[in-house]
Amino acid sequence: MGPEYLIAAAASVGLTVAAELLLLRTGLFRRRAYWLTMAIVFAFQVPVDGWLTKLSAPIVLYEPAVISGVRVPWDIPVEDFLFGFSMITLTLLLWERARTRKAV
Repeated sequence: MGPEYLIAAAASVGLTVAAELLLLRTGLFRRRAYWLTMAIVFAFQVPVDGWLTKLSAPIVLYEPAVISGVRVPWDIPVEDFLFGFSMITLTLLLWERARTRKAV
């Protein structure tokens, strides 16, 4: 068993960024509102994810072999931040793409 979650999370970030730059081209990454949204999402993700994954009394457990072992802050696997970035960003990209197509 290898670091599947790390590989999948890192690939999802690359594919999401590539989708925007090569296919969707919504301009989302140039908008201040997007980065403010991501800051708000991560601000809420840290306490919730930190509570769920804390090593002292975990609610969500990860097989150590499938993650990198890097946990910041509060024992949150770094892969969770990569996955969260991809999930939120891809949703916003597709939403923005649908909105601009509808307007045409």
